[in-house]
Amino acid sequence: MRRFKFIDNISGLQIFQLMKFTVFLIISVIFTKSHLSRAEIGKWEMFLFIAGLLSFFWVTGIIQSLLPLYHRNKTYRRIGENTNAKSPEIFNAFILLCIFSLLFFILGHSVKNSVSVFHFSGNVPYLNLLFLYLMLSSPVCLIEYIYLLNNRSHRIIQYGLYTYTAQLLFVLLPVLFGKDIIWSIYGLLAITGVRWIWLIILLRRYAEMRISYEFIKEHLYLGLPLILTSLISGSAQYTDGVIISAVYRDPAIFAWFRYGAKEFPLVVLLANGLSNAMLPEFSTRSRMKESLAKIKHKSRRLMHLLFPASMVIMLFARWIYPRLFNPDFEKSSGVFLVYTLLIIPRLIFPQTIIVGRKKTRITMFAAILELGLNIPLSLLMIKYGYGIVGVALSTFVVYCMSKIYLAGYVWVKMKIKPTEYIPLKEFFFYTILISVLFILIDRRVINIL
Repeated sequence: MRRFKFIDNISGLQIFQLMKFTVFLIISVIFTKSHLSRAEIGKWEMFLFIAGLLSFFWVTGIIQSLLPLYHRNKTYRRIGENTNAKSPEIFNAFILLCIFSLLFFILGHSVKNSVSVFHFSGNVPYLNLLFLYLMLSSPVCLIEYIYLLNNRSHRIIQYGLYTYTAQLLFVLLPVLFGKDIIWSIYGLLAITGVRWIWLIILLRRYAEMRISYEFIKEHLYLGLPLILTSLISGSAQYTDGVIISAVYRDPAIFAWFRYGAKEFPLVVLLANGLSNAMLPEFSTRSRMKESLAKIKHKSRRLMHLLFPASMVIMLFARWIYPRLFNPDFEKSSGVFLVYTLLIIPRLIFPQTIIVGRKKTRITMFAAILELGLNIPLSLLMIKYGYGIVGVALSTFVVYCMSKIYLAGYVWVKMKIKPTEYIPLKEFFFYTILISVLFILIDRRVINIL
């Protein structure tokens, strides 16, 4: 693959995340226009939802804690040494991912007869395949970060292009030929097997096959607060999805909510890509000033791109949804409009500084704050008639409060002013603009209900 000069680690990871979302979006669109019923689509969404719900928190914690530890840890003091040597850190992170995958595979099978989702008590559809997918899919999330840590940004894009193109074919072709949804799940498992082969090749090339209990302890010490952070707060889609499934107990309503509970993909993918790619750069004090200036510059560029794009999407959301999917999903646009507002807290990055400086317990406290507010506020919104849109609105409120807490910690405890890493003028200008736009179309959202 040709190496384009404009592609660095940040843009490479961002493009990869965008590929991932785009493929699942295409699958969602084609499913709604196929022979599949809304209930069958709900089963597919529930399959992905449960797999993500059971793995996202520890996968996130292990990988995010690996990034600042790579070449900068107590077990392997490698600063100033040959950083091109094979990495024992990568191999031990792989071992951790495998241990957690096997643990949740065993745990899932031990309680599967007690699982109840939408009244499928002890008989959740495709549960055995779900646990197999959970065990196989989690370790392969390491692949793009192996490339990132070895400055192979073009390889991240190459890997994403090949595997997500194959995933699109493996998942869609069975449905297009009139097969049941279970054949799409088989296709998902097949491409996961291909990714495992890719992962083994990378481990042989970049990782030193040496288990270190000392490094695993160091990794877990830094990673456990991040794991707990994700477990407590989750992302908006997981926390809200649990609430919706518990209150309504209907796969059709769950599919309706899930199709709306999607942030504008460019926002979440580019913001997360920037945050994760910057973590290694905040791991040393010597580069702090340079790293703060870099994340401020990068976030300003994202604001100029993403705020205008989000506002255009908001204007056309009601028109797009019934045409992109089908008329049954028109109410999903109300949820999507609220989720679009999450761009406001997404584009400031105090958590990147905190995690990069290995102060991961602070993010855990912020997660507790989110959980303590989100669930009761969501239930109140439902009680007072705001329905699934109210659940999304509560997520926006608590996420903003969490970011304010983290920014306050960075300012007060770390002595880093918001002006050092946030382009405040642009941020406040776009925040006011998108808020006014949302208020102007808010009546339309209420009418959908």
